[in-house]
Amino acid sequence: MDYVAPQRLMEEVEAASVKKAALGTRTMLLKGFLSGALLAYATALAFKASEGFATGAAALISGAVFPVGFAMIVLLGLELATGNFAILPVGIVRGRTGYAAMLRNWGWVYLGNFLGCIFVGFLLSVMLTEAFIQDAGPLGAKIVAVAQSKTLVYEHAGAAGWWTAFVKGILCNWMVAMGTVLGLSSTSTTGKIAAIWLPVATFFALALEHSVVNMFVIPTAMLLGAGIGATQWLFWNQLPVTLGNIVGGALLTGLLLHYCNAAQPAPAQDAAAAGPVGEAMTAALR
Repeated sequence: MDYVAPQRLMEEVEAASVKKAALGTRTMLLKGFLSGALLAYATALAFKASEGFATGAAALISGAVFPVGFAMIVLLGLELATGNFAILPVGIVRGRTGYAAMLRNWGWVYLGNFLGCIFVGFLLSVMLTEAFIQDAGPLGAKIVAVAQSKTLVYEHAGAAGWWTAFVKGILCNWMVAMGTVLGLSSTSTTGKIAAIWLPVATFFALALEHSVVNMFVIPTAMLLGAGIGATQWLFWNQLPVTLGNIVGGALLTGLLLHYCNAAQPAPAQDAAAAGPVGEAMTAALR
């Protein structure tokens, strides 16, 4: 059996947090760059695959397709900031790493993800427009429409739009970070892919907000003439979504799973803590 039980799984997460905290800057940047590039590819593929379908069917198709990028990231052992939002805090609460190492990893990996996303976004823009001399076609139009819904719509709603982006960021990374953790729940390639597919497909089909995916979608749309300014992108999407992703990954995935599977005191210790009555009950049950 290649299944890793929950308590053992959290030990794997703990070990991963130590490994990630010790990575060199160049390694984090390169692995982050590749992760961003692969997610950009997967996002474009998901948009392309869902062209021409009604809303419900398009959501299911795009959700089913998008995890190909995440699967490659997990199998190659790359670095994705949103997954690390869940992994590193586990190492802190288990006393294996510190806050400085966590923030260092998050920062460099986030930058690497960004560079990978805009690199593929630029190349895709060149491809779709034949070096910016023609219209970008249906795929370009889809990218622009999605980007506008992620920025201009939130801006129009004001504070409610900002908080909506934040909450969608929480919901998103609860699932994405779960995919990162579940990638450690199997020792086989097939098992890893199957495990991560479930939560990652869920987030994408629900059109939630993922900070790294948005690093591809919004800058690419800007290159394609979406009419979105840098301030609109950063304030109305990237900032609230990133903060939401941190909450969803750190609190609702990494730390929640840690406390669900924390070592429990032995029965004798429980009885002693309960006093003479507890000890007597324990003795009677033996």
